[in-house]
Amino acid sequence: MLNQKLLVGSHAPFWHNGSSLSNKNANILLAALPAVAMGVYQYGIPALAVLALSVASAMIWEWLFNLAARRPVSIGDLDAAVIGMILGMLLPAGVTWWVVIVGSFAAVVIGKMIFGGVGCNPLNPPLVGLAILMLSWKSLVEFNAALVDYNLGFNMIYPLSAVKFLGAGAAADYDVTGFLMAGQSGAIGATFGLGLIIGGIYLILRGFIRWEIAVSFLVGVFLAALLFNLSDAEKYAPPLFHLLTGYTLIGAFFLATEDSSSPINFVPMLIYGLAGGVMTVLIRNIGAFVDGVVFAVLLLNAANPLLDKIRPKAMGRDIQNA
Repeated sequence: MLNQKLLVGSHAPFWHNGSSLSNKNANILLAALPAVAMGVYQYGIPALAVLALSVASAMIWEWLFNLAARRPVSIGDLDAAVIGMILGMLLPAGVTWWVVIVGSFAAVVIGKMIFGGVGCNPLNPPLVGLAILMLSWKSLVEFNAALVDYNLGFNMIYPLSAVKFLGAGAAADYDVTGFLMAGQSGAIGATFGLGLIIGGIYLILRGFIRWEIAVSFLVGVFLAALLFNLSDAEKYAPPLFHLLTGYTLIGAFFLATEDSSSPINFVPMLIYGLAGGVMTVLIRNIGAFVDGVVFAVLLLNAANPLLDKIRPKAMGRDIQNA
């Protein structure tokens, strides 16, 4: 035991384990595939058109920015494709084409490239794009209006808006099985709860996202919703409803966990996720917006530098005299 080595340091060159940004992004696209496939299956060609246009325009915006800034072309790392795919997953099927293009511009150029590209963005790029769309053209990204012509065999009223304006009794029109198997209206890639959970677990097991953020985010949603429900069960929906509706699951696994805008240390990750979940329910229950995930995650993105100052104590002895 006395000869056991606790730390080994060495000089370069170092061994590369084969990981790459393009590999990570390819796995994120793979993890999103079940939710995306279900959205296309339910909403058909309009959903496929939104996703294709969002991915294509995101990559074109990044390519054009690379050319304008005289930087190496970076679309090969698939980061723009991931941004476009996630933005498309957050939009309703059939949304007007120019809204998708404007949203992808805001996500890629304003949300990422002007800060320096991959790893430099302080906010989640797809959420920057969606937030600008929500604040500028709210009626065009509102689910009840966008999906009014669809009849998929279940209640097509957006669950969160039903509870927001009709009270917790409206939650009785939905069930857990429906939430897990896409039996709810909403964004193209956010209604298939089981698919998002499988994709999230895959990313956690492969080490591409941190479980601390995803789990604490869901715990924050559950606890906050439980307290509201206990205070007034007729006005506020139960916690399971909040966990399985809206952007909650895609927020926990695909939005809050974005590398550049989330903490890297253990305790900050727990605080970040927990606060994000609590903020989500606060906005839903007493805020102006039907869903709170978008602005909750963006607010915690802004607080990320402060949270990450909570760091583990450095190893070794303090130097008393320099």
